[in-house]
Amino acid sequence: MSVKVLYAGNPAQWPVYDAELSGALADLGITAHLSPDIAATDVDYIVYAPNGPVQDFTPFTRAKAVLGLWAGVEKVVGNPSLTQPYTRMVDDGLTEGMTEWVTGHVLRHHLGMDTYIHRTQPIWNCPAPPLARDRTVGVLGLGALGATAAQALRALNFNVVGWSRTPKQIDGVESFSGEAGLQTVLGCADILVLLLPATAQTKNLLNAVRFAQMPKGAVIINPGRGPLIDDVALLAALDAGQIGHATLDVFRVEPLPDDHPYWAHPNVTVTPHIASDTRPATAARVIAENIRRGEADEPFLHLVDRAVGY
Repeated sequence: MSVKVLYAGNPAQWPVYDAELSGALADLGITAHLSPDIAATDVDYIVYAPNGPVQDFTPFTRAKAVLGLWAGVEKVVGNPSLTQPYTRMVDDGLTEGMTEWVTGHVLRHHLGMDTYIHRTQPIWNCPAPPLARDRTVGVLGLGALGATAAQALRALNFNVVGWSRTPKQIDGVESFSGEAGLQTVLGCADILVLLLPATAQTKNLLNAVRFAQMPKGAVIINPGRGPLIDDVALLAALDAGQIGHATLDVFRVEPLPDDHPYWAHPNVTVTPHIASDTRPATAARVIAENIRRGEADEPFLHLVDRAVGY
């Protein structure tokens, strides 16, 4: 009997997902009918992205799970029609892409590359940057993405400290949790990387009070979620010199409006939500494995706990 899998992601990506998912399912010996057009009552699994056509999950009475293509879940986890198990995307492509983006921008700020790239006059006789071992990088959020990025930074010899909602053990990374732990990390981070999920508890986590707790001139790097930062407070901290620079990849409103102050601020770098993206070739393997697990009555990978929001 064929498993019926509805593709409900971005329609423009259907051709590539058709090929990748078909191959991944076949490799696991799963016979599947994969299509963006299946009667709701016949669907066994939904491959889903918030920018796809499905917003109401109520008609999918037979679906065993909704398999998300995005790492973030804030656009779907509060949907009252979603009663099926929901899994988020955690795959090698996302993790590797995020780690490369984070380490690249940490090194950019650590080495002061902008001084030379954006110079308007000849520059010589500048002091050398400190060694990585003398620079502290804080990572807020130690899930799959944050933990891997933290380990990569530690491998480059940075002093890495991390913070998460619950205690974590990561080789080479001093990890903290709780309010006191957050203050400890903020107080020593020369460069702060934000990789927390967007929840009610993390909204505006970085605000005027928290910016004031950081070393003067510290750098903020946010490839996590836009609502983590109080934008007004960040702009004020940048203007006052309390925060030296902010490199931002995610925003409350995307695309970032043309008239937003971040575009024109001399100490803000905007990148257009490119830190990491779901790559069909690697994502298809995760989706196929979860379908195999569903058919074998095994626990799904990366199941979202809707009570905590991720």
